[in-house]
Amino acid sequence: MDEQNIEQRPFDLGRDTGPAPGTGSLTQSAQRMVSTSADMAQQATEMAMGAAADTASSIASSVKELLDRQVDRGAELVGHFANSVRRAADDLDNHAPQVAGVVRGISDRIESYSRDLHGQSVGQLMQAAADFTRRQPALVLGLAAVAGFFAVRVVSATPSISSSGLELERGRDS
Repeated sequence: MDEQNIEQRPFDLGRDTGPAPGTGSLTQSAQRMVSTSADMAQQATEMAMGAAADTASSIASSVKELLDRQVDRGAELVGHFANSVRRAADDLDNHAPQVAGVVRGISDRIESYSRDLHGQSVGQLMQAAADFTRRQPALVLGLAAVAGFFAVRVVSATPSISSSGLELERGRDS
């Protein structure tokens, strides 16, 4: 009888006889595990990217709020400066009323600028600056040239410290 079973199931290494009995469910289980692992990895990646986006968004929001508060503080400072200019105009009233009127007009403009600045966001200020630059490009270019001229004058007027100058200073201290 054992000889018949052997003859009925020939042993051939060259032929693929399919999965061994009981291995089909093992292969399917492995495929499900790989698929589940891939899904979990994708979900973890999406969660990490979402967390990074949320973090970047909250940082940008915090920076924007900080800058907006600084704009309000700057507006308050400009308002204090306008009050100081107005007091100077009041002081000039007795000795130079014409100059006092000019200084008072400047004070009014500064105070108006302070009111306009108060409550605006950094984005609104940037948009206003961009609009002004589009309307008055020559003026902006001229102001940039004047600012550059003064910057060069300040830098060139600053005494440079050479190594020999430092040695002379050290020699005098001894």
